[in-house]
Amino acid sequence: MGVSNKITALLNFIAFLSSIAIIGAGIWLSSKADNQCTRYFRWPVLILGTLLLLVSLCGFIGAFWNKKRFLVFYLFCMALLIVLILVLLVFAFVVTRPDGSYSVPGRGYKEYRLGGFSSWLRDHVTNSGNWGNIRRCIAESDVCVKLDQEYVTADQFFAAHISPIQSGCCKPPTACGYTYTNPTMWLNPVNPNADPDCYLWSDVQTQLCYNCNSCKAGLLGNLRSEWRRANVILIVASVVLIWVYLIACCALRNAQTEELFRRYKEGWV
Repeated sequence: MGVSNKITALLNFIAFLSSIAIIGAGIWLSSKADNQCTRYFRWPVLILGTLLLLVSLCGFIGAFWNKKRFLVFYLFCMALLIVLILVLLVFAFVVTRPDGSYSVPGRGYKEYRLGGFSSWLRDHVTNSGNWGNIRRCIAESDVCVKLDQEYVTADQFFAAHISPIQSGCCKPPTACGYTYTNPTMWLNPVNPNADPDCYLWSDVQTQLCYNCNSCKAGLLGNLRSEWRRANVILIVASVVLIWVYLIACCALRNAQTEELFRRYKEGWV
């Protein structure tokens, strides 16, 4: 086995191990309440991680045992996989670049405006055709229930760094001037005309602010935050895969050279 083949086998073993981390990140993303409630964001990283695992295994076999057909198939799949990862990376960066968050004086958490996020996210996640199912899914989750379990006093809650989806869906906008009773119970708004969501807020636990634009914005804020973290994994994976691919090309060329040399020698024996 040539030196380039050994290096390729080693790098594909590393890529194989890296794919496990990517699959773990995909499982983490798909397990989040916001991703469970949306169709578009649950599976891409998990699927890419699984494909990377299979392709890396194929490349390891081809390089270690000098199987030319495995290497050719591996190089084709790896090139396709690199393109898919780069496309997903660029797309995820573009659609999650706008940030609809804004700071609130005296609060540890931020609040969110729907208009601050990309139009693609707004159109595909929070449109009227999708939001009904997403809303029910969020309401049935423990996203807001956790707040009542973790925070008791107003000072504790106001200083907390709650998630975007909790900030948008579990309480009314601060501008409304509601009085805090507990994280999901707010009464007597001082300024109900400050935001249309002020009238949509309900202290009924099955309703809360699930119909509010702030809830839709909070969902997008969660998706943005989680996919920004996933982008880091995709960047590292794409760099590793490009290097592995280049060295694998050398391995295939080496295998072809060795095959030609072997046939040349056999022809003279």
